[in-house]
Amino acid sequence: MTNAVDDKTIVKDYFNATGFDRWRRIYGNGEVNKVQKDIRIGHQRTIDTVLDWLRADGNLAGLLVCDAGCGVGSLSIPLAQSGALVYASDISEKMVGEAQQKAREILGYGNCPTFMAQDLAQLSGKYHTVICLDVLIHYPTTEAAQMIAHLASLAEHRLILSFAPKTLGLTLLKKIGELFPGPSKTTRAYQHQEADIVQILKENGFTLRRNGMTSTRFYFSRILEAVRA
Repeated sequence: MTNAVDDKTIVKDYFNATGFDRWRRIYGNGEVNKVQKDIRIGHQRTIDTVLDWLRADGNLAGLLVCDAGCGVGSLSIPLAQSGALVYASDISEKMVGEAQQKAREILGYGNCPTFMAQDLAQLSGKYHTVICLDVLIHYPTTEAAQMIAHLASLAEHRLILSFAPKTLGLTLLKKIGELFPGPSKTTRAYQHQEADIVQILKENGFTLRRNGMTSTRFYFSRILEAVRA
């Protein structure tokens, strides 16, 4: 099995090269193919679910939030717009640069998130809420467990994660996706048993509060909100 260092190197190199151009298009508003558009819609639904949860609590203004694996700022920017104090990081320097540019265009120089190009394992500090969306898909469960444990150590109250759930249907879909050429081809991805993620959260002192599921034709994401027990 690929070790953690190799996994991170592969992910970093991918999102600083061909992956950056691919996912910037998917997360943006430009023309994309049908598969990419479907993924765009699914990713945005996951973002909207998390935003709905946080806004429903009525305490976003001034809330200290860490967005680990922020990509191009799809979550960080609307959180800042709602008044949260956001510290956002991504392993890809190019993703962080794109996020900073988008934040300046949308927010000016007001309550902009603080963006950092940083390996998740290097994150430090304490935050009310730590969020990590669509990152665990790039790592096997053993490495994901280490990542979740580190994120849990940063979260004083709440941890929100999303991951690709491991089911027979999704496993078959992934195999089919590997047959597609070019930009429609699936990227290297790991699925996780929900029971495994829940157990990891429990071992780190967290209990489930809310959960959600985003399903489109080509995008599947299980979302868990856990709070300190």
